[in-house]
Amino acid sequence: MTAGDHTATTSGHCDPRFSRVREVFDRHFADGLELGAAFAVFLDGEPVVDLWGGVADRHTGRPWESGTPVLAYSCTKAVAATALLLLVERGLVDVHSPVSAYWPEFAGNGKAHITVEHVLTHQAGLPVIEEPVPVEEFEDLPAIADRLAAQAPLWEPGTAHGYHAVTYGFLVDEIVRRVTGVSTGELVAAEIAGPRGLDLWLGAPPDVADRAARLSAGERKAPAGERTASAGGPTGAAGEHAAPGGGAGVTEVAAPDDPLAAMAAASLDRNSLMNRALGNPPIHKLPGGGNHPVILRAGWPALGMVTTARALAGFYRALVSGEILAPSVLEDAVRPRVSGPDRVMYVDSAFGLGYMRPALTFLTPARGAESAFGHTGMGGSLGLGDAAHGIAMAYTMNRMAQRVTGSLRAYHLAEAVYDSLA
Repeated sequence: MTAGDHTATTSGHCDPRFSRVREVFDRHFADGLELGAAFAVFLDGEPVVDLWGGVADRHTGRPWESGTPVLAYSCTKAVAATALLLLVERGLVDVHSPVSAYWPEFAGNGKAHITVEHVLTHQAGLPVIEEPVPVEEFEDLPAIADRLAAQAPLWEPGTAHGYHAVTYGFLVDEIVRRVTGVSTGELVAAEIAGPRGLDLWLGAPPDVADRAARLSAGERKAPAGERTASAGGPTGAAGEHAAPGGGAGVTEVAAPDDPLAAMAAASLDRNSLMNRALGNPPIHKLPGGGNHPVILRAGWPALGMVTTARALAGFYRALVSGEILAPSVLEDAVRPRVSGPDRVMYVDSAFGLGYMRPALTFLTPARGAESAFGHTGMGGSLGLGDAAHGIAMAYTMNRMAQRVTGSLRAYHLAEAVYDSLA
């Protein structure tokens, strides 16, 4: 398959019970919605869907293969949260304790009472790095964390939540480093990905970066049926940075009093809290942006994970089966801690301890509305677990969604999964 050719068949395995999933996956390519993509599902621990297709690099026509990894942006946050929760389970970290108990320098400028829970639930009031981060500092995570330690919160911590799109990772990482002496990426490799043979990295080695799919801007405008989500509607198919989307009766044109309209306006205002949160460190200063080797190898725990759909689904499989965290720890971690209007993203969001819960930023098919958790990633990627239904799934792609209301590709795949459970 070459760039611009959407007629090639996809590859992989799909259990007959989930034939609808393959139909949806294939249709996305036929409709020109995908460049390259992969989707994987486990049911009760067993692989039932493992699909891939398209091109990994539109410039060269390099095919997307079985093991093609790609930057999954904020799907990373759930993995980073799990690494920190391992320390919670072992009694090394208390989520109710101040961050300064582990990172003393953090206490200044009104942050002495910010807890680990505030960080994991986006209540710390630190969604923005105020000083521009120089490119030469991109791989020095402790140096970026020091910048946050010197700041004052933008709101009273614990009184509101706002998506810490990039800063979340530097905050989590510094807590992990202070407690263990290793980075979040190293902890993930040693305790989560490595023991399970998962192709998942927070800090991609050179050979992985070389074969990673290249992200590509521009999604062809969806057919009319794609642009409106029905009630009960989409999961985090819309990448959260590109603006989460869909929802009951939501179309591409939002009413003036709709929070999606406020989000759209904020996306055009360079000084909005949303753009300030998303724009520093300034990835756009690197040639190729998220494709640049610096981003792939830096392993930012908010958005730097390079993975395959199979590996990310495998992470959620291990999580929901109790292999990584004790079931009681996971149950408490996915309990919604905050929900409602998000100060950064404008629309409603909901979070447990680092995991998204169903809301406009993580819209979920009706059958998963009470039990699904996970995280979206910019452009449309998705990782989702649901212990009540025994499912784990992940979607990765390289054609980034651009509409304010995002993309419903992942939602339609998730919907087909839930519909197949009957």
